[in-house]
Amino acid sequence: MTELTRRDARARLAVPTVAMLPKIADSLSFLYLDIVRVVQDDTGVCAQIETRRGTETVYIPTAALSCVLLGPGTSVTSRAMATFARHGTTVVFVGAGVVRTYSGVQPSSLTTTWLEHQVRAWANEDSRLDVARRMYHKRFDDDLPEDITLAQLRGLEGHRMKAVYRLHAERQRIGRFKRNYDPERWHDQDPVNVALSAANVCLYGVAHAAVLAMGCSPALGFVHTGTQHSFLFDIADLYKAELTIPLAFASHDSPDPEQAVRRHLREGMRLFRFMPRIVTDIQNLLAPESNTPLSRQPESDLVYLWDPQHGALASGINYAEGD
Repeated sequence: MTELTRRDARARLAVPTVAMLPKIADSLSFLYLDIVRVVQDDTGVCAQIETRRGTETVYIPTAALSCVLLGPGTSVTSRAMATFARHGTTVVFVGAGVVRTYSGVQPSSLTTTWLEHQVRAWANEDSRLDVARRMYHKRFDDDLPEDITLAQLRGLEGHRMKAVYRLHAERQRIGRFKRNYDPERWHDQDPVNVALSAANVCLYGVAHAAVLAMGCSPALGFVHTGTQHSFLFDIADLYKAELTIPLAFASHDSPDPEQAVRRHLREGMRLFRFMPRIVTDIQNLLAPESNTPLSRQPESDLVYLWDPQHGALASGINYAEGD
């Protein structure tokens, strides 16, 4: 067997089959990398780390990851990015420790089914308010009157959040607490605010990965608006009272609250299979009447022609009548 043949064989073995590729709802977690070079070799995608002993190589299970977070000091080759895209792995470029999310790259194989659900719900004021009401109900499990306005909804949300902060401050016996976020004075904030900001940024990163992986737009928020991350803020808000706020208050006396809350949040997300939960919640928010699992949605390779009367029509057909 020639060297070229052997390399071809290794490359074929490295290509996963459809059955091997997990869906986003089955993926467990994300991978954060910094100060490495990410390349594709004959076997797969790997991270090359420069050490005193030379270059060390760690292979990345691209097909089993929903999201790869590339931090400062990383570089990635186009061949590696092509493999991430082929395996449906979202790549997000972030700041140190995932305290910022700069941009994300979606794989081209995603269906537009959930993006279309999102746009339909967002473009109509009544359906947009319906989604905002469902978000509030999911956060606090409160029944709301059908004629409630968005202003009344904001007022209720503010009261509930103050009560949540007060409850956890009393439990941890730290006295009066006021939420304050100032990225320009990050290390001057009190431990709970630092921990809470760090945990929320992690939450935004995971929400970003889930939203991109579903093919939705991070920009089309139902409560938040005006930024490319509006929908991420909507989704992350669903879990703050349950996840990040209790963890931040519980980490207030840690020597490094920022590091402690990140570690506990990552462990909790993995143990409780948080990514599938986000995906299911987004589906229920955007299209509660739909009972089709994400894994059964059509792949984007199937391109249709839109018709307002007949729905989706097959493409690649000449619809001209006569000769």
